[in-house]
Amino acid sequence: MVTGGAGFIGSHIVDAMVESGAGVSVVDSLVSGMTENLNTAASFHRLDIRDSSLDDVFKAERPDVVIHMAAQMDVRASVADPVYDADVNVVGSLNLLQCCIRHGVKRFVFASSGGAVYGEQETFPAAEDHPKRPLSPYGITKIAVEHYLYYYRAVHGLGYAALRFANVYGPRQDPHGEAGVVAIFAGKMLDGETPVINGDGGQTRDYVYVSDVVRANVLAVHSQFVGSLNVGTGVEVSVNELYEKLKAATGYEGEVKHGPAKAGEQLRSVIDCGLIGRELGWSPRVALEEGLMETVGFFRKRRTSVQG
Repeated sequence: MVTGGAGFIGSHIVDAMVESGAGVSVVDSLVSGMTENLNTAASFHRLDIRDSSLDDVFKAERPDVVIHMAAQMDVRASVADPVYDADVNVVGSLNLLQCCIRHGVKRFVFASSGGAVYGEQETFPAAEDHPKRPLSPYGITKIAVEHYLYYYRAVHGLGYAALRFANVYGPRQDPHGEAGVVAIFAGKMLDGETPVINGDGGQTRDYVYVSDVVRANVLAVHSQFVGSLNVGTGVEVSVNELYEKLKAATGYEGEVKHGPAKAGEQLRSVIDCGLIGRELGWSPRVALEEGLMETVGFFRKRRTSVQG
C-alpha cells in the first residue's frame, strides 16, 4: 500500500513496485495528488488517511508493507496553520499505524524530511545523529512520527525505515505549489515568465532526483534495517547556481530577479548519506545537470500537449 500514491514521489514509487510484480494499492485524498499520476495496475482508494474507513481498506487489501508518502507537505502552510498540519501529518499517521497493527502489516516505510528535521545545521553535511531542531511545524510533525515509529517497533514489533529526503525534484512535481523550486523555476522559464529568487540566492539545498529516491524506498522495503536514513547527495547547491543550471536547460534568456528574503527560511541544508550506503548499498546515481534536463523535458512535453 502506498499512501499519497497519486502524488509526485508516491506515483513514481507505485510505478516501480508495479513493475517489480508486486500487488499495489493506493490511498490518496487527491488534495494534492492527481488522477493522471495513477498507475492503472494499482487499485485506488480515494480517501483521507485520517478517515475511520481506512480500516475497511486494510481489510480489503491486506497489505504486507505500507509506504507512507501522504502528507501536508507545504512548510509555509504548516506555519500558517500548524493545527491542520499536525492533524494530517501526526494524527493521520497514527490512524494509519493503528491500522497496520490491527491488520498485521510487516513493514512500514515513512517519508521524513532531511532538511526540516535538523533545522539550522551545525555540521555540513548533517548525519542522522545531528541535533533535531526543526524550524517549522512541518519539521516537528516529521520527527514526531519518527518517535511514534520507534514506539510501534518497541511495543508492537513493527519493522520500519524512516527516510529523510533532501530536496526531491523531477517529473510530475507540481510547479504551482510552494514546494519544489526546480518545478517552479522550470515552469516559469518555459512560459517566458521571470522566476523570483528569494533574498540574495545564497541559500543552499541538497537536490536529489526522484528516481534515486524511489530506489531508496524499494531497497528499504526489502531491507531488515530499522531506524532513520538520510536520502540525498551530500552536495550543497545555492539557489543562484540552480537558477543558472535551469537557465541553460530551458534556454531561458530573461534577467534574474530577486525578491525579499522569506522570514525563517533555512540558510544551508545538506545531508550526509553514508549510513544508507552502508546499510542498503544506496548512493545517488543521477547528477544534477542530468536530472534537470529530464525534468525540463517533462515540463516542456506537458506544456506542448496542453497547448496542442
